[in-house]
Amino acid sequence: MADQVQPAPAPATGSDDASFTDNTGKGRGSFPKRGEPVITGINRVGLWSLYIKEVRRFLKVQTQTIWAPAVTTLLFLVIFTVALGREGREVLGVNFATFVAPGLIVMGMMQNAFANSSFSLLSGKIQGTIIDLLMPPLSTGELMTGIVAAAVTRALAVGCAVALAMMFYPGVDLSLAHPWAVAWFGLMGAVMLALMGLLASIWAEKFDHNAAVTNFVIAPLSLLSGTFYVIDNLAPLFQMISRFNPFFYVISGFRFGFLGQSDIGDTNAAVIQSAVGLGVVNLVFAFVVYRILASGWKIRS
Repeated sequence: MADQVQPAPAPATGSDDASFTDNTGKGRGSFPKRGEPVITGINRVGLWSLYIKEVRRFLKVQTQTIWAPAVTTLLFLVIFTVALGREGREVLGVNFATFVAPGLIVMGMMQNAFANSSFSLLSGKIQGTIIDLLMPPLSTGELMTGIVAAAVTRALAVGCAVALAMMFYPGVDLSLAHPWAVAWFGLMGAVMLALMGLLASIWAEKFDHNAAVTNFVIAPLSLLSGTFYVIDNLAPLFQMISRFNPFFYVISGFRFGFLGQSDIGDTNAAVIQSAVGLGVVNLVFAFVVYRILASGWKIRS
């Protein structure tokens, strides 16, 4: 009588940590328990993927996102130099074109950092694709970091494009007096506006809301921050108001990096205090945005 072949026992099911084998019969591992995270620490691959996605998004339309802002900022320089820089006018000991150029560079950086981060979540909410950002295994901090880092990257690209164009403009001298100030205040300004843009995209429900923030908050704070003048020329009341504008410290500190002078204060210590103050403001602002993003306000239904 032929031997009967006994079927192999079926693997146990229903166990959260059941082991599994390959075709050789040797075990290769086990499933993690239900609810136990597989990725621990920072999800570097996911964070990098989000960053690259955001960078590629604005690079695909770089004519609009990088070169157009550079041309617009250069037009500001041409118009204001022709209108206010005639007859060898000097401000802070340099000609008017050299004075106004650093402020225009960092103003372009800040505005484009806001534009980039404010589009990320808002476009997802309107197009119904925000699930693509919320479902991947990214923590709130990783999601915020990826979006802000991409916005800062766009700001740096715009700043470099504007500076390159201004180097060929007659009368503009972009020699560096304090490179640390250029790097720090440029970075702090870009991070501040990137966080502000992320907060605006969380709050906004349509593109009109985002445009309202740009037109009624960002543009006035940028243009009334001492980009085209020193606040010493203002009345005492308006000088005090200007000193409550964080954009003023970004622009004046960035200009200090090129000229070695600013209207923040009479000493370099005042500039250093402003640098530290901007760092603290950004840390507090980042914590507030993090808490709002983590709460799911106007994002998760």
